[in-house]
Amino acid sequence: MIGLMLITHGRLGDVLLETLVHVVGPQTQVGVVGVADDDDPAMLRPAAERLLQRLDTGDGVLVLTDIFGSSPSNLALSLREPGHVEVVSGVNVPMLVKLAKTRRDLDLAGCVEKATMAGRKYIAVASQLPAPCLHGGPRACTLPVH
Repeated sequence: MIGLMLITHGRLGDVLLETLVHVVGPQTQVGVVGVADDDDPAMLRPAAERLLQRLDTGDGVLVLTDIFGSSPSNLALSLREPGHVEVVSGVNVPMLVKLAKTRRDLDLAGCVEKATMAGRKYIAVASQLPAPCLHGGPRACTLPVH
């Protein structure tokens, strides 16, 4: 199973994980590193490496960050190992839900593909949606993939 690691600003990763558990239930092989305003990301790297080792059972780890180019993102990128540890920025709840449902059955590349597709698909602007989406709820429509 692919391990999941969230490296985010502050407590965002903890809140995302709490939300995921609320939506799909308890998860294993998931860990969070929160980067506070006064943290030196270089000082967090040893703890992040230990967590990464704990989350990896041999199938690889997907590291998810909130904002590309930020301190959490740069820390995540320093952990990247091509083919074994991948980094995706822009984490959102739909990505996590998709990963919870697929990471047992897919390899790392497959998880990256499914997660990024789900992350994009569920971004919607109400004024751009067809009427059935607004009046019949999300099951009444199909969201376009951006």
